[in-house]
Amino acid sequence: MPSYEEWRKTIHFYYVVKFSLNVYSMLFSLLGLCVLCVGVYAEVERQKNRTLEGVFLAPAVVLILLGLVMFTVSVMGMVASLRDNKTLLHMFLCVLCVLLALQALGLIIALIFEKTTIKLFQNNIREGIKHYYDDLDFKNILDYVQEKFSCCGGDEYKDWEVNQYHFCNGTSALACGVPYTCCVRHKVGEVVNTLCGYKTLNQQRQTLDGIIHVRGCIHAVNLWMGDNIGATIGICCAVGLPQLLGIVLSCVFWNLLVEMNESVDMVDFNILKRAGFNYSNLDLTGAGWCMCLPRDGGYLPLPVVEPDTWALDPIPFNLEQDHSKILLAHSRLANQGAELRMGMDEVDNHA
Repeated sequence: MPSYEEWRKTIHFYYVVKFSLNVYSMLFSLLGLCVLCVGVYAEVERQKNRTLEGVFLAPAVVLILLGLVMFTVSVMGMVASLRDNKTLLHMFLCVLCVLLALQALGLIIALIFEKTTIKLFQNNIREGIKHYYDDLDFKNILDYVQEKFSCCGGDEYKDWEVNQYHFCNGTSALACGVPYTCCVRHKVGEVVNTLCGYKTLNQQRQTLDGIIHVRGCIHAVNLWMGDNIGATIGICCAVGLPQLLGIVLSCVFWNLLVEMNESVDMVDFNILKRAGFNYSNLDLTGAGWCMCLPRDGGYLPLPVVEPDTWALDPIPFNLEQDHSKILLAHSRLANQGAELRMGMDEVDNHA
């Protein structure tokens, strides 16, 4: 079995990395497009009763931004891998590194300034509770969290006093109460009394035992994450590892492209064409729909007319037999002027 270094020099390794990066980018571009479509749909519905402006309180806006970033970056990587474009590949790699670094930095800051982070979430959740019945997206999310983590409100159950339907000076049936999702479930599957939280906001914690959950959802989520370290690490890995995989594939493919461009077997046909060579069309049989599948012998074009200004023998494009002639042609073209060399990859004349 060949070693890694030997396999790395084969054309098969190049295509494995190339199409692995392409499939990776394509999957994430499709995922990003789905997230974007869901976000746009949710935002259109939200605009009908738009009341929430906070970043944490507008899931539709978060989905749109997330989907847009995922789709744009993934398409950039997909095009770069298909066309061997080093500029796009470099941009794709840099964006992935920046995004991963920002996420890690945000997590570290949140852990260091835990009190400030909790206060920020408290203020945003209280603002959301004010418009609880006006924004269905936020309402559904908060109801799910309150039922899932057995909690009520952001910091505590009395956060519901800021809602116009629940504050104690109101006249509605919900006055001085909390939503039924805050109530304690004694039996699984029992019929829920939607007024089980009636007149609970003016009572003390001790008297509400077994009636509603008095612990805030922020503290409940923190306790759950502390008690379920494995699940917490799994969530972090599910977010970070796919991005890390993209960074690794991009780095490997970038190094392959650099080595190929520095190889003496590389011929820049743009320079030869500007010097007067004309070429017949490529025979792309077997190249596939992307025109990039490997084929023995490659897809090198054949010269039709040789320029009259050169006193050279005809240069057949057999890289194994007449390699020195192609190098000589490139070296002569390189001396004709800087205008022929700018923006092009050159053959290594020192090899």
